[in-house]
Amino acid sequence: MAELLGEDAVAERLEALSGWRYEPAAKAIRKSFQFADFAEAFAFMTRVALAAEKADHHPDWSNSWNRVEIALSTHDSGGVTERDLALAEAIEKAAAR
Repeated sequence: MAELLGEDAVAERLEALSGWRYEPAAKAIRKSFQFADFAEAFAFMTRVALAAEKADHHPDWSNSWNRVEIALSTHDSGGVTERDLALAEAIEKAAAR
């Protein structure tokens, strides 16, 4: 099981991840992404799916046409861990393509 991070540690790490926010009630970090159209949103989701599978750590997400909402939490640890922050970094790289 991954070590749970405190709120201060999460906040500090999120400073380097533009647009990500911590939601204490959900014990998760979250970000909304918007793309030109459904095809771009779906391509982004495909890139994220490959990164998530490689990390064996999968996001909670939803898609509506050109929007993708992503929440990350390590459920078996009960909140945000380094695994979530590492996947958030990979998601940022996927969004930059």
